[in-house]
Amino acid sequence: MDYTNDPELNGKYLGTITKDFATVSDTLSEASSQIRKRDISKYPIFVFARQEVPLGGLLINADEANLEWHVFASYLELFVQQGIVSQEGIEAFQSTYRDADEYCCLFVLDEEFTNFVYIPYPED
Repeated sequence: MDYTNDPELNGKYLGTITKDFATVSDTLSEASSQIRKRDISKYPIFVFARQEVPLGGLLINADEANLEWHVFASYLELFVQQGIVSQEGIEAFQSTYRDADEYCCLFVLDEEFTNFVYIPYPED
């Protein structure tokens, strides 16, 4: 699996993801910080999915927040346990992971598109 931004992330996804991300970015930034501060993981991952999925814990319910995407909080070690990132892929993932204070690591999960995407947090 390619762990860098996918150039095929078309406008259909980018628009809805960016819109929802702008709404929830403060929550994701705080959750990322807590995951790292509590030594749960150095590699927080937020799953954006249109339906509920068994990847981490539900952080933001799209229906309740009037969003298109549900957001689940997860992290690299859980992705390894669930077989999404292979043991052999850990080093590649870690080498492409961006600064978690500046970028949010999203795992976008939809019927036509499944990949990691890094989106910068808005400037304060």
